[in-house]
Amino acid sequence: MTIPNTTEITSFTNPALGPLPTSAPELATSVLDLFSLKGKVASVTGSSTGIGYAVAEAFAQAGADVAIWYNNHPATEKAEKLAKKYGVKCRAYKCNISNADDVDSTIKQIEQDFGTIDIFVANAGVAWTSGSMVDVDDNHESWHKIVDLDLNGVYYCCHSIGKVFKRKGKGSLVITSSMSGSIVNVPQLQAPYNAAKAAVKHLAKSLAVEWAPFARVNSISPGYITTDISEFADPEMKARWWQLTPLGREGLPQELVGAYLYLASNASTFTTGADLVVDGGYTAP
Repeated sequence: MTIPNTTEITSFTNPALGPLPTSAPELATSVLDLFSLKGKVASVTGSSTGIGYAVAEAFAQAGADVAIWYNNHPATEKAEKLAKKYGVKCRAYKCNISNADDVDSTIKQIEQDFGTIDIFVANAGVAWTSGSMVDVDDNHESWHKIVDLDLNGVYYCCHSIGKVFKRKGKGSLVITSSMSGSIVNVPQLQAPYNAAKAAVKHLAKSLAVEWAPFARVNSISPGYITTDISEFADPEMKARWWQLTPLGREGLPQELVGAYLYLASNASTFTTGADLVVDGGYTAP
């Protein structure tokens, strides 16, 4: 058997990427500049409250123009506040993310209003509060609500923004999953939510491979965070959460924004297909 002389091989080719190795980007030498979003346009779904709003504000602080998405909680005044406070362009858009046509038209409108979209955070979602699946008797409406918002809505966003990124040849997509996509939470019973979050986490990994020629795709898996989505939990349930979380508490939305900023910025140009877990150590044991 003859072993080929690799020194004679002058090039490698990937069907999707072309000649290998691919070219590395030209990056700033300052770490602060790597994290800057100046000149970028970011779009964040579910950003009128909670995690989404904290991320939108962080992006504005980093210099990005920001499109805020809402459905039930109007956000026009919040958008105006961010624009005035940080000197960026910021607008609010009403969209039902469980409707594919609504998502597509909203993304097209944002691109028209801002000229482009560089960063997209698929964050909108709802919690499962119906308890055990076998005890639910509502013609599966609770199941469809979770799947339509937490899974299908994310897919619709990915489908539309992917076309924008492919046309541009660049972009960063960040999907909000959950630690519930990797573990089964206790004591609450929320199998449908866990399943939906596991699905979007794997969707992110799959798209990272598919979109490698033109965009990066990552996910973030928060643990228990103090937001409206956790209001269903009574003090006794939350006490159990604290006991199971090594840091002994719920997180603040602001404690997540660094992870989103990293994945949105040029500080992460070699990061794709990753899931960043920010859960106070809950999934560590």
